[in-house]
Amino acid sequence: MIRVVARCAVRSLINRRSFNRHVSMTAASRPLRSCSEFDVFFWRRRMAVMMMSTADSPSPEKATALTEEDRRERSVTEEKKGESSMTVSSYWGISRSKVTREDGTDWPWNCFMPWETYRADLSIDLSKHHVPKTFIDKFAYRTVKLLRIPTDLFFKRRYGCRAMMLETVAAVPGIVGGVLLHLRSLRKFQQSGGWIKALLEEAENERMHLMTMVELVQPKWYERLLVLAVQGVFFNAYFVLYVLSPKLAHRVVGYLEEEAIHSYTEYLKDLNDGKIENVPAPAIAIDYWKLPKDATLKDVITVIRADEAHHRDVNHFASDIHYQGKELREAPAPVGYH
Repeated sequence: MIRVVARCAVRSLINRRSFNRHVSMTAASRPLRSCSEFDVFFWRRRMAVMMMSTADSPSPEKATALTEEDRRERSVTEEKKGESSMTVSSYWGISRSKVTREDGTDWPWNCFMPWETYRADLSIDLSKHHVPKTFIDKFAYRTVKLLRIPTDLFFKRRYGCRAMMLETVAAVPGIVGGVLLHLRSLRKFQQSGGWIKALLEEAENERMHLMTMVELVQPKWYERLLVLAVQGVFFNAYFVLYVLSPKLAHRVVGYLEEEAIHSYTEYLKDLNDGKIENVPAPAIAIDYWKLPKDATLKDVITVIRADEAHHRDVNHFASDIHYQGKELREAPAPVGYH
């Protein structure tokens, strides 16, 4: 009898059943004379358990119905969440109305609106140059030429990376000048003559250059670190410079824009020579400059260069106003280009 129980216990372990359970079942039932009789009992017990589990489990149709019901509940919950968020937004009255393109399609950008787009003036004279005559002009010109040396050594002819990095700096003068003029207007209770808006438009335009170049060239980790260092130094230096001498500050920017025109011209030469692939223009550039749908990188660089020429003229003009002993508010600002 001991051998029979031992054999049956081994079989129960193989069938993933607990030894104690079978011992208790055997003790509770009548004494079994053979292992085959115990097998019949175990088989019946197992079939009963399987039938009970089958009865408890839902049918495939029920499972599908439950799944669909769960999905509906989940979608309703998400809709309620969306409605609640829209309620919060509309409560404050700042939810954006639907904006579309001219063809009726939805406007995909939040960083600028359709009424802020424009077509660059490609007829602008790119060869203009302010000849330095005074000490301040010569100082500004030589400072810019000196700053070009490390830039050429670092980037060489990698004009995509060069443009992306320099645009992070080019957007600084406009915002610094606009803020300082804004504070001056508040302190003296005077109008700015439109120059606050003109300089802020310049800063925004330079930032859009950067947003376009980032679509074409992804900055590396060390280039990001370089941006942090250069922008921090340049912002503070230009801030102090603009406070001390606005005419020198604007003249420096004018010469910086002349160098930018030269860099973009070299960029276009490499595109024409096939050294740089003339890839399709990013979607953000097509919408911002109202370019044709089949525009390429060459078209983008062309309109950016035209923008830089306009910034050159604006800053040299601002510096000339200060040279004449006047304030910027006394001359109408060139607003409306962008």
